[in-house]
Amino acid sequence: MIKLAEDWKDFSVIATGGGYKLERWGKTVLLRPDPQVIWEAQFDLFSYPQLSAVYRRSEKGGGAWEFKKLLPESWEISYRDLRFKIKPMGFKHTGLFPEQAVNWERTGEIIRRAAAAGKKPKIMNLFAYTGGATVAMAKAGAEVVHVDASKGMVERAGENARLSGIESGIRYLVDDCKKFVLREIRRGNRYNGIVMDPPSYGRGPSGEMWKLETELFPFVKLCASLLCEEPLFFLINSYTTGLQPTVLENILKLTMPRGGTVEAYEVGLPTEEGIALPCGAGGIYVRE
Repeated sequence: MIKLAEDWKDFSVIATGGGYKLERWGKTVLLRPDPQVIWEAQFDLFSYPQLSAVYRRSEKGGGAWEFKKLLPESWEISYRDLRFKIKPMGFKHTGLFPEQAVNWERTGEIIRRAAAAGKKPKIMNLFAYTGGATVAMAKAGAEVVHVDASKGMVERAGENARLSGIESGIRYLVDDCKKFVLREIRRGNRYNGIVMDPPSYGRGPSGEMWKLETELFPFVKLCASLLCEEPLFFLINSYTTGLQPTVLENILKLTMPRGGTVEAYEVGLPTEEGIALPCGAGGIYVRE
């Protein structure tokens, strides 16, 4: 099963092919590599008239942006009542993953239901990047602890929160996620929900190594001990190519408290050419 983020107005995937995806971010059109796009393009994406910039990979690794038109340093796009800062960055990124709107909607629904019952859920967002999930959950009524090892990304998350009209309710931390979780366990802190978006590979602020295949299961098991007695949810998202949703489903079933349901799925985006672009896997445990 694939869940598509279909409610965007300021973003769309125009076309795909030849290892690239052509996207509209507000009024700006970008062409970026995508390893899932192994089919041929229906037209020459590089000759698209409104194309503003292309991210070209280097044979030596990495890559760089090639600008076709003069662009502002950054600009903003909206998703419903949320606003985000967009900027061409290193490693082909823009500072936002639009397909994650699928998970924003799911967690937001649960949080709003708890808030309507007079509760203010306390949620931890790990590997939180520029705060798409953080902003969405805070807007829904949660108190969010936002943790990421990159100072620049945490600062961007604060900008996104302010753009969305959120001035309080978020605690920002530049830290290694595993070290922070271990400290929270020692402190006896507990959370109503946890969201994580771990990378395939990564390094913490002090050079700590992370490899998804060996670290994910024990880390999820560790984080499960931070859930309160009656948690709301535990969400895992993964971009690692080849990691099946069933893997996330199995991890959650083996680590989460009894009395809940587990759902796993592909996450993706609709395209203007009428096909679905896969963008990773998600898995969520929800307490009954």
